[in-house]
Amino acid sequence: MKEFERKQLLERVNREGATVGATIPETIGVQGDEVDLQAFVFEIKRRDTVPNGERERVERAKKNLRRERLQRLQRIEDGEVSYAEGERLVESIIGIDRALNALEGLGPADLEREAEAQEAADRKRWMKFLRKALGHEDTGHSTRGRL
Repeated sequence: MKEFERKQLLERVNREGATVGATIPETIGVQGDEVDLQAFVFEIKRRDTVPNGERERVERAKKNLRRERLQRLQRIEDGEVSYAEGERLVESIIGIDRALNALEGLGPADLEREAEAQEAADRKRWMKFLRKALGHEDTGHSTRGRL
């Protein structure tokens, strides 16, 4: 592969918006194993959040995808592949990026913690209302135990 071709390929990988319109590969070889990447991402994405039991699996998948992306990018950077193989690597890297973007956008599903935080906020508002209604406005003194 010629130097300018290598630079073109690297520019395509690093281009902002490279994943726009890109598809997630159906399967991909990651760390020596074939992974049904598209099915995995759609299964996790369908849930909107990552359940506690799946969080470790998703984090491990993201770590392996990042490692695989780096290895493929390194092959292009080193110039050890033909231009045609470089094209295939670029497409797979962009597909990996698309999958990573989809997985990164998911938040943890910790409904118990959210419910506890909501309950604590409600309790705080209620206590503030009671203090105000009973004429115990907060004057810098603790009213703990007086209500």
